[in-house]
Amino acid sequence: MKRSPAIPTALILVLTAAATAFPEPDSATRADWTQFRGPGGSGARDDSNPPITWTADENVVWKRELPGPGTSSPIVIGKRIFLTCFTGLKGSSDKDSEATKGLRRHVLCLERDTGEILWTKEVETKFPVEDRIREDHGFASSTPAADPERVYVFFGKSGVFAFDHEGKQIWRQDVGSELNGWGSAASPVLHGGLVIVNASVESQSLVALDKLSGKEKWRAPGIRDAWNTPLVVELPGGKSEIVVPILKKVLAFDPANGERLWSCDTEINWYICPSAVAHDGVVYSIGGRSGGGIAVRAGGKGDVTGSRLVWSLKKGSNVSSPVYHDGHVYFAHENLGIAYCVNAKTGEIVYEERLQPEPGQIYASPVLAGKRLYYVSRGGRTVVLAATPKFEQLAHNAALDRSTHNATPAISGDRLLLRSDKFLYCIGKSGNPTSGGR
Repeated sequence: MKRSPAIPTALILVLTAAATAFPEPDSATRADWTQFRGPGGSGARDDSNPPITWTADENVVWKRELPGPGTSSPIVIGKRIFLTCFTGLKGSSDKDSEATKGLRRHVLCLERDTGEILWTKEVETKFPVEDRIREDHGFASSTPAADPERVYVFFGKSGVFAFDHEGKQIWRQDVGSELNGWGSAASPVLHGGLVIVNASVESQSLVALDKLSGKEKWRAPGIRDAWNTPLVVELPGGKSEIVVPILKKVLAFDPANGERLWSCDTEINWYICPSAVAHDGVVYSIGGRSGGGIAVRAGGKGDVTGSRLVWSLKKGSNVSSPVYHDGHVYFAHENLGIAYCVNAKTGEIVYEERLQPEPGQIYASPVLAGKRLYYVSRGGRTVVLAATPKFEQLAHNAALDRSTHNATPAISGDRLLLRSDKFLYCIGKSGNPTSGGR
């Protein structure tokens, strides 16, 4: 019987070092949140366990004062957080057009564990810009998207930019030149070798850019009154679709060439801000000031309103997006402070409950961490609900400051990142926070 040869000590040391340098995939990616609403645009992380309560002195890991306001969400990849903001204005709703000449847009990179700002890069702003943007949404509303090599940011008329992780600009590409009083808000998403941008404001189109060069690969017209982020829907057999809700319709496109695959009518006669979510090939879309939503089965051809519409309902949200979890769809009305749970198969409203105490307006989309839902109001209050079809409010966290919270939280491991127009907070199980501009 032959003995297995002994492994040299030097080789053992090399293998150990390699394992340390390249950790297991789960531990390397669990903290990542690389686009608006995280992996797949779902707004959910089942394996996360952040605190449900916090104060200024408890469960705040760090607090970082930001160079300027913005409503984009933070994203996380590896040890880095990317975020955008703007400076140079007295306020984001300044009505003096001359004042906008001082506008500057910035991309920030922060260290994930400490909140230290590693670098800040200014991007070129194409003037003129909007004289004012309504409700203080401001000039930095689109959330970045990142892959292991680059980070991609969208600043409306000023274009789409790609940077490496050290802050070097790789390319810039225009997607349109029109303006709107609500500003731009749709965030880029990555799919294959493409950066996909909803340029409804800038050119009424959906645009796909090459990730490496920024060159336009295709452009699909007819994107009207849509401020939402495109959703990549994965289908059986390895196929995928790009879904964008617009005025009165939900549309799906072929990511290979931009061909329109199908459309489904809705009764939403307003602009559409909420991004859609999907599960098992069914797309859930809500929106409209009067409220409304549909579930439609993806994978169809042409007008599928009569053949693939699963259900429709009259309830919805005009701003924040829904979350799917365990057979149910959850969302909150932006003005009424009412949380909803809808049966994903039937469209039946399982509960319709008012959050207490009244949190105020909710523009941020909810996120699901583990089995809990986090709803952040514009005033900075965060209500935590159990993600179950039985309404259960677990916590109500008071605002940590007097700034405005329009940005959707990000989840990184067992931590939440909460962004306001003044600060970025890291919420996690800890003692006293480390300070950055407290």
